[in-house]
Amino acid sequence: MQGSSPSEQVAMLYQQNHSWLKTWLQQRVQNPDIAADLMQDTFVRLLGKHLPPGELRQPRAYLTTIAKGLLHDHWRKMAVEQAWLDTLAALPPASLPSEEERLIVWQTLQELDRLLGELSPTVRQVFLLSQLEGLAYADIAQELQLSERTIKRHMARAFEVCLTLMMQDALGH
Repeated sequence: MQGSSPSEQVAMLYQQNHSWLKTWLQQRVQNPDIAADLMQDTFVRLLGKHLPPGELRQPRAYLTTIAKGLLHDHWRKMAVEQAWLDTLAALPPASLPSEEERLIVWQTLQELDRLLGELSPTVRQVFLLSQLEGLAYADIAQELQLSERTIKRHMARAFEVCLTLMMQDALGH
């Protein structure tokens, strides 16, 4: 692949690996349409990486790494969607929000999920214990066996990431 452009390299990788990757994904999601979407997203991500020509020495390992990240995102989104549907199903009919309200809440949940996805697992857990469970920093520190100072640092990081991403969205970046 030396001497070819990055987009030509991705096209060649696609030709050589798309069937294998789709099968690999389908074994994990048990749905050919979702597998096809994730496979395409994997190659789109690869295109966005702007790898120098000849840089990719183990293409299947690299594609697998990208695909695993996309799978993780897919499962997380599915869990959020199921939680939302379960919440709606548990409401009495008279309390159900309008279609417009449902859409607004669903979009907000997706945005929160995206923001939380930018945090490391520990920082995300600390943030959720604080913001959703209402635990005090000392209680979180005890539960996670971390110092209260570490909890404060994790919360500061979580707020920093959320504010940065919200500002980027507001500015259209």
